[in-house]
Amino acid sequence: MAIARLARQDAAPVVELRGVHKRFGQLLVLRGIDLALESGKTTVIIGESGSGKSVILKHIVRLLKPDRGEVYHRGQRIDHLPERKLAKLRSGFGFLFQLNALFDSLTVGQNVSFPLIEHLRMKRKKAAEVAEEKLTMVGLPGIQGKWPAELSGGQKKRVALARSIAVNPQVILYDEPTTGLDPPRADVINELIRKLQRELGVTSVVVTHDMASARKVADRILMLYGGQFIYDGTSESIMHAVDPRVRRFVEGLAAEDDLASLSAGGGR
Repeated sequence: MAIARLARQDAAPVVELRGVHKRFGQLLVLRGIDLALESGKTTVIIGESGSGKSVILKHIVRLLKPDRGEVYHRGQRIDHLPERKLAKLRSGFGFLFQLNALFDSLTVGQNVSFPLIEHLRMKRKKAAEVAEEKLTMVGLPGIQGKWPAELSGGQKKRVALARSIAVNPQVILYDEPTTGLDPPRADVINELIRKLQRELGVTSVVVTHDMASARKVADRILMLYGGQFIYDGTSESIMHAVDPRVRRFVEGLAAEDDLASLSAGGGR
């Protein structure tokens, strides 16, 4: 299924993937992905585990290079750039990792300050002030001196989010932001995604299999299946999708081939 270009043609997309293919050994993960991200919008990519959602995120920030195809950032092609030219580009991105990736040996404040000191060469005192500001923004004021081990799962996620916005990125990439959280804590993260889009004007890409989260935060939802997008629409229209693969995912139903394998196993 071909994905239509954005309706707004007067402005270059913040990020664009054109015909991106990616293979790992014998496994073909992406098969000609086209994707254009509109400034200030939240795009959610859904799909089964292992379908390649996180692989797309890594192409956007050039942690991976496509085997075929092209990647652009504000009209500049980046997939062929050498590593030494990528530091400035990556400073415009915030990345919330699925497992948070906090440093256990650093305090909360030091974790949030880390990219400011290491990448922007900011003075420690100023970096600490920025860290306090970002922690307050995610609803965690006054915890700079705590250690990651003292925090709940939801708090760790918010600290990681504070770190991802410390450098004032233009784009935030969220990799399964609600994984491992109970519904109330997951909804806190959903509200923060919406708050940051509204208050900071960031462009967001959210990879998730959590449909409640997807529907709450998305301006646009795409579904990845078999290395291609098979759905591109709004959170409202996806509830009425006719493609059975999309409907099964949205409704949380097992795929037909999985059911067939269970039936076959039960017959032995």
